[in-house]
Amino acid sequence: MSEERFQDGWYVDERCTNCDVARQLAPGLIGEVEGRSAVLRQPRDPAEERLVQAAAHACPTRSIRPPDGRLDTAQDPFPMALDDTVYLCGHNSTHTAGANSYLLRRPDGTMMMIDTPRWSTALAAHHETLGAVTDVLLTHRDHAAHGRRYADRFGARLWIHEGDLDAAPGADRVLRGTDPTRIADGVIAHPLPGHTRGSVLYVADERYCFSGDSFYWSRATQDIEVAESVTWYSITELASSLSRTAGRLRFEWLLPGHGDRRRLPADDMARRLRRLTARTRELRPRSIDFTAVRW
Repeated sequence: MSEERFQDGWYVDERCTNCDVARQLAPGLIGEVEGRSAVLRQPRDPAEERLVQAAAHACPTRSIRPPDGRLDTAQDPFPMALDDTVYLCGHNSTHTAGANSYLLRRPDGTMMMIDTPRWSTALAAHHETLGAVTDVLLTHRDHAAHGRRYADRFGARLWIHEGDLDAAPGADRVLRGTDPTRIADGVIAHPLPGHTRGSVLYVADERYCFSGDSFYWSRATQDIEVAESVTWYSITELASSLSRTAGRLRFEWLLPGHGDRRRLPADDMARRLRRLTARTRELRPRSIDFTAVRW
């Protein structure tokens, strides 16, 4: 990189994989240009500076760089509270395809981790300051890379579905079949085969839906969508899973692994999920194509 590049303000370097994480956290400041993220304009005030800092500390390839090229750890906002119960972990990992992960606070003050950030002992220690982590809940195989290390560090139980067990063969708890399973008071696992054979979503307190890669909020369509072009197992099976499961789900927060987050009234989410189920029934298998996803 040239010294002149460092003097021009925030920039995105050549390691960017176009994963959308930065665009979720700094909309309007970071956008997609020719198949990768780019800084659309420089932050104009402290609030916008905090958005770009969040994007930089979440980016799995550390491609979002400040003018001098070096991130200031004192500006790291993660774990970032989304409300009084859920935190976004940030520090997304290249080993989980840049997926988002979350911490869920329970009434007794303990925490559950849904999927994981990149592994580091410093990050694990930082997460522990929020409360003892009792469970690490994996949504599917693509996000399993650091699950065992975090579970061992926390002394927590690692959960995965049998359909993806080969991705976490040392899991402490294995979900089986397609019926809902109680994880703890207020936390239910709903197997949702489709994106992968062992995909699961977790609903907490009839308020929070951690959907993994089964569905997400799309900024492009302003609705709940499935990523049909990156469905590894079966889009027809995903349609069947949604048909079986959608009527059981009630939540306000949609918190996916990839794609945007959204909070809406539960009745609105339920209507949108019914419409998504109907749309997904009309989809047919297609080749994997990451470039076709419109976040």
